[in-house]
Amino acid sequence: MATVQEKIALMHAKKEHIREGGGQKRIDKQHSQGKMTARERIEKLFDENTFVELDMFMKHRCTNFGQDKKELPGEGVVTGYGTVDGRLVYAFAQDFTVEGGSLGEKHAHKIWKVMDLSMKMGAPCIGINDSGGARIQEAVDALSGYAGIFYRNTAASGVVPQISVIMGPCAGGAVYSPAITDFIYMVKNTSQMFITGPAVIKSVTAEEVTAEALGGAMTHNSVSGVAHFAAENEDDCIQQIRYLLSFLPSNNMDDAPIVETGDDPSRMDESLNTVIPDNPNAPYDMKDVIRSIVDNGEFYEVHQHFATNIITCFARFDGRSVGIIANQPSVMSGVLDIDSSDKGSKFIRFCNAFNIPVVNLVDVPGFLPGVAQEHGGIIRHGAKMLFAYSAATVPKITVVLRKAYGGAYLAMCSKDLGADKVFAWPTAEIAVMGAEGAANVVFRREIEAAEDTEARREELVEEYRETFSTPYMAASRGLVDDIIDPADTRREIALSLELLAGKRQLRPAKKHGLFPA
Repeated sequence: MATVQEKIALMHAKKEHIREGGGQKRIDKQHSQGKMTARERIEKLFDENTFVELDMFMKHRCTNFGQDKKELPGEGVVTGYGTVDGRLVYAFAQDFTVEGGSLGEKHAHKIWKVMDLSMKMGAPCIGINDSGGARIQEAVDALSGYAGIFYRNTAASGVVPQISVIMGPCAGGAVYSPAITDFIYMVKNTSQMFITGPAVIKSVTAEEVTAEALGGAMTHNSVSGVAHFAAENEDDCIQQIRYLLSFLPSNNMDDAPIVETGDDPSRMDESLNTVIPDNPNAPYDMKDVIRSIVDNGEFYEVHQHFATNIITCFARFDGRSVGIIANQPSVMSGVLDIDSSDKGSKFIRFCNAFNIPVVNLVDVPGFLPGVAQEHGGIIRHGAKMLFAYSAATVPKITVVLRKAYGGAYLAMCSKDLGADKVFAWPTAEIAVMGAEGAANVVFRREIEAAEDTEARREELVEEYRETFSTPYMAASRGLVDDIIDPADTRREIALSLELLAGKRQLRPAKKHGLFPA
């Protein structure tokens, strides 16, 4: 009979064996591909010596195709909890060195447990994906495992922040869990996501494509918009995740942490008085405006490479987290189209779910015209922006910098869509459309009857511009609260956020709104 000390030694030996995963040879192969092991990723993510592992000894019960003869340490996934910058976070990391990180019944059950705990404790959940997909030998049990994850992703949506990290292959049904979560990180050259891989595509459609071109980090960051962040390497990825968490509350009942930034909220910036070109059609970089007004010029852009005609980012004013939605005049003149509407509306809904005020910087000439946009459903996609802003109950502050035309003006959170404060710069043009187009419609007959049609047209364009293409008409109707000196923008926003911090707005009781599909 073993002694107590022998039993303790056996426990330590078993734990050490499990920590070795698939063994040194497979660990070396992981490293040779520029990838960390699951445990190394966990160690990097959490504060030092805070991670507590769960279910280390869990084992599969599959006997099909010789699985009963296989030892799979940790069931191919590391699960547990710890702190990130002192705040509780739950996480799982698939271990590619063990059966290719494939998901079976008990592998899934380990993930279910941390997801359930994150909900109970009101803490973010981070999933690090590096897997060959479903464990085929476990058949329907593996599929059941995925379904349980999807179900929990959906239950947790809007309750705790969910972050998916793709650090290897993620294919087939496995991709749907990340797609349900709030944010997806991918690593350049080592991450892939796709429903069907290159080989299947070639056999079915005869199309030839590499895994990277089909589902690599930059493909999903710039083309499909599936992923939100692209990291240079795994170290960079983990640092970015920690940075993102600093802007977020732990759950939907909390507020984001207030950070001492040392930047005076009343700071003025005279450079903003010259950022708008005298030519109303000339571009400028909206990111220069954002840097000028936020704390220490710092912001963290979401979907940086996708639909770049709109900017979505997290930043701070006087230490308070905000979400910024801003048109980008240097890209497609800042128009709203299908992709930018999807990008903006999802970001608004995230901010609203987690009590993060929304600041809107408006310079939008309209929705993008064209057959492709109409046939692609710009109506329903554009409606997502209107729906998201109207449904949002967090503080909403809008600043109109230059153009704010037609439906796009409304879709960027006008006063009538629930904006709590609307400011305009003296350069703002709030109208149904631009002066040139409007004059052609309103004064068509007068222009046609004139001896010098072009000269008369220019006169009438200028008359319309002076009457309507200014912020003063909107201000006279109460649709703009104040016309401000651009240099004062930071102070006005910071003060408004402070005054709106206690905002409470109730909506009619219902299960949920029917978001435009």
